[in-house]
Amino acid sequence: MGKRGKKLWSGLGAIVLSGLLSACQTNQPPRLKIGTLLPVTGDLSQYGSSMQDSTRLLVNTVNACGGVLGQPVELIAEDDQTEPAAGASAMTKLAEVDRVSGVVGAASSAVSSAAIDIAVRNQVVLISPSSTSPVFTERAQKGDFQGFWWRTAPPDTYQGKALAGLAKAQNLQTVSVLAVNNDYGNGLLASFIPAFETMGGKVLNKANPTLYRPDAASFESEVGAAFRGNPDAVLLVAYPETGSLVLKAAYQQGLLGKSKILVTDGMKEAKIADLVGKTRQGDYIAAGLRGTAASARGPALKQFQAKYQAQYRRLPKIYDPNTWDAAALLVLAAELARSPNGNAIKAAIPQVANPPGTAVSDVCQALTLIRAGTKVNYQGASGNTDFNQWGDVIGTYEVWEIGRDGKLSAIGTMYVDGQSPTRP
Repeated sequence: MGKRGKKLWSGLGAIVLSGLLSACQTNQPPRLKIGTLLPVTGDLSQYGSSMQDSTRLLVNTVNACGGVLGQPVELIAEDDQTEPAAGASAMTKLAEVDRVSGVVGAASSAVSSAAIDIAVRNQVVLISPSSTSPVFTERAQKGDFQGFWWRTAPPDTYQGKALAGLAKAQNLQTVSVLAVNNDYGNGLLASFIPAFETMGGKVLNKANPTLYRPDAASFESEVGAAFRGNPDAVLLVAYPETGSLVLKAAYQQGLLGKSKILVTDGMKEAKIADLVGKTRQGDYIAAGLRGTAASARGPALKQFQAKYQAQYRRLPKIYDPNTWDAAALLVLAAELARSPNGNAIKAAIPQVANPPGTAVSDVCQALTLIRAGTKVNYQGASGNTDFNQWGDVIGTYEVWEIGRDGKLSAIGTMYVDGQSPTRP
C-alpha cells in the first residue's frame, strides 16, 4: 500500500474509532443534575444555609457510594433570597440554563408558588422540604402540577389543627391572629380558625385578621391591633427575622404579660430568644413562647443527625431532615427510572417512597437494592415519606417551648389524623 493509501486508511480508521466512541457515549445515560432553591439570605436565611448543607451532604454521600446511573450527581445551588421574584428568576436559570432534572426547594410557600409553574413548564420535579401552604394541595387536586410537585413536610391543614389542639390544651378560650401576608400565613389562618372554633374557641379578629407585609420593618400598629380586646393568646404566624421584631414591639408596648403567645414552625429557630432579646431586668422576652412544628421522627433520623454533626460540627435545624429526604427521593427515583428525565423521575417517586417494597432507610443501601432489581420503600429522616396522590405527606407535630434560659426544647407531641388532633 502506498503512502496515499496508508493516509486514506488511517483517516478512515480515525472516523470509525470516533464513531464507536460516540456510540458508547450515546449509550451512557446523561448525568443527573439537581438544583437547590433555598433562602441563603432574607427572612428565612436562619434555615436556608443549613438546608443547603443537608442537600450537599446527601449528594456527597451518594457520590461516595457510586453516584446515580453510574455517574456522580451534580448539584447546582441557587439563593432564592426568601423573595418570590428572586425565586422565580433562580428557578428559570436552574430549569432553562442549567437543565436540572429536579430541584430541592423552595422553603417559603410564597417562593414555591412563584417557582412551581416554571418547573412544570420545563418538566422539572420540584420537591419542597418546608412549603406547607394548603394552596399546593388545592392546585394539585385541580391538576395544575401534572405530578411535578411534591413536599416532604405535611400541609398546614394539619398544623392548623395541631395549633388549635395546643390552644385548647392550655384552656385558651379567645385567640387573636397576627400573620405574615403570604401563602404561608394565610394558609395557616384558614386552617387554624375553623379548627379552633370547632373546639369551642373564639377568634376575636376573625372578621379582620391582622396581617403584615413580608417586607415590613416596623410592627407597632399591627401589634396594637392584634392584642386589642385582651385575648387569652395571640397566634403569631411568622419567620424569625420579622417575628422577632413583632415580639420586640409587643414587649415595648407592654402587651406580652397580658396575653400568651402561640407560634408556628416558621419561628422554631434555636437562637430565637437571642434574636428577640432580653427585658430591662435581663430576662429573655421570648421565655414561655410555645409553638408547633412538623416532627422529624423517621427511621433514618439518627443516621442523618450523626452524618450531619460529623460533617458540620453542629446540630441540624428544623427542616434539615425533610431536605435530606427530598434530595434522597430525587436520586432514588432517577436510579429506578434509569433516566435523569423529569417525567421519568416524577413517575418513579411514589414507587421508591411508598409501600410495598423492602423498607430501607440508608440511601446507599436503597440504591444498591434498586440496581439489583429489588422494590424499595424508602423510610426517611423526617418520616416514612409515604405520599398521597397530591404529593403530600402526613406527619406528627412537636410541641416546643422557649425556657427561661432562652433554650428551645420539645415538650410534647400532637398527632393529627386528618379530623382532629390528639395529645398522648
